[in-house]
Amino acid sequence: MPDIPQLSIVIPHLNAPGALRECLTALAEQADDGIAFEVIVVDNGSTETPDEICAAFPFARLAHETTLGPGPARSRGATLSRAEILAFIDCDCIAQSGWIAGIVDYFNAHPDTDVIGGDVRILRIDPNATTAVEAYESVYGYRMQLYIMRDGYAATCNMGVRRGAFRKVGDFAGITIAEDVDWGRRATSLGMITRYVPQIVVETQARGSFSELTRKWDRHIGHDFAEVSGIGGRLRWGTRALILAASPLGEVLRILHSDRVSGLRDRFLALFCLTRIRLYRCRRMLALLFGRAAQTATAWRQGS
Repeated sequence: MPDIPQLSIVIPHLNAPGALRECLTALAEQADDGIAFEVIVVDNGSTETPDEICAAFPFARLAHETTLGPGPARSRGATLSRAEILAFIDCDCIAQSGWIAGIVDYFNAHPDTDVIGGDVRILRIDPNATTAVEAYESVYGYRMQLYIMRDGYAATCNMGVRRGAFRKVGDFAGITIAEDVDWGRRATSLGMITRYVPQIVVETQARGSFSELTRKWDRHIGHDFAEVSGIGGRLRWGTRALILAASPLGEVLRILHSDRVSGLRDRFLALFCLTRIRLYRCRRMLALLFGRAAQTATAWRQGS
């Protein structure tokens, strides 16, 4: 472990030892790039903690966070980190070549930047047989440039931040809200500069089934519905749900011109899955509006 690391990488972990091993292996392959780094893996209540996996990588150390949620786990790792630049990556993500050096080099070359978010690509299990969920998530799963430029936040599966900026913004929130969105909004409100850096790339597998995809959206819908109040808020919620159901028609050209998928088959699969998930989201939003479904902001963790 370096005495003075240039980069501290924080990885929250929950019951995914195989993915964590692959994540750490990809980081180990960048050890010769000339950047001194450390990794803090923060276990968040796994049935079996990854002690042996972390011990196999000399740059990694294992910590624990008992408060449930990846946000508290990331905050714990940030507290234990030593570098002036922090990076956050999920344990099921694979950092591509140059990821570590790219983060440090970008911050060194852009002293006015406080936070950066990189690109996220979908790793196909079988490149010759893309699934509908893989095709959909390739286009819509991780729209990092949109999150940063329109919504003012960088997703924490591929994010870098200066230590001073992190201290000013504060810790990530808990499991009941979208912690990266909340943190990004607080950073923006404080005048922090967040930039999209497409050459800093991680890959991750798509969700394995449509039901896994619905669990993701159950979480987001639950987070969003918790902020709805009053008649006006409920009317806007209902209108948004109905617009969502019709929205796939407006996405045909985006899918046809996307560089994230290739071939008519994969583009059709992306549109098919997009239509299916947006109709699901519409039904779920209306069910919440009329009291026919429970809020599900934390239910995602039950399947972890």
